[in-house]
Amino acid sequence: QEQLLESGGGFVQAGGSLRLACTASGRILHSGPMGWFRQAPGREREFVATINWNGGTTYYTDSVQGRFTISRDNTKNTVYLQMNSLKPEDTAVYYCNKLFTLGVPGIPPTPAGPWGQGTQVTVSS
Repeated sequence: QEQLLESGGGFVQAGGSLRLACTASGRILHSGPMGWFRQAPGREREFVATINWNGGTTYYTDSVQGRFTISRDNTKNTVYLQMNSLKPEDTAVYYCNKLFTLGVPGIPPTPAGPWGQGTQVTVSS
């Protein structure tokens, strides 16, 4: 089964930037919609951003709109999350996953696969 690998996390000061990457171990990345999610300590996992198969449609949770950008390069088998103007409240473990549905306002996206290890993002104030 496809295993997703997240990378690019780290420690950054507030206002800084990071770019996360998601690839599939040993296989071609899912060709359908993909998404980034995050889970902060003591909180439920929440969706962050989603992207359709060709990158033409994206959807963001309100708290990251205008600061984060999701993209994909199917030739490189990778989905990215560019995170700018990071805030301490963005601190979490970030995961990628394939989706059943992209999500729309009021209806969150539906993850479709097993979760990977994630990548830790820590933003200091």
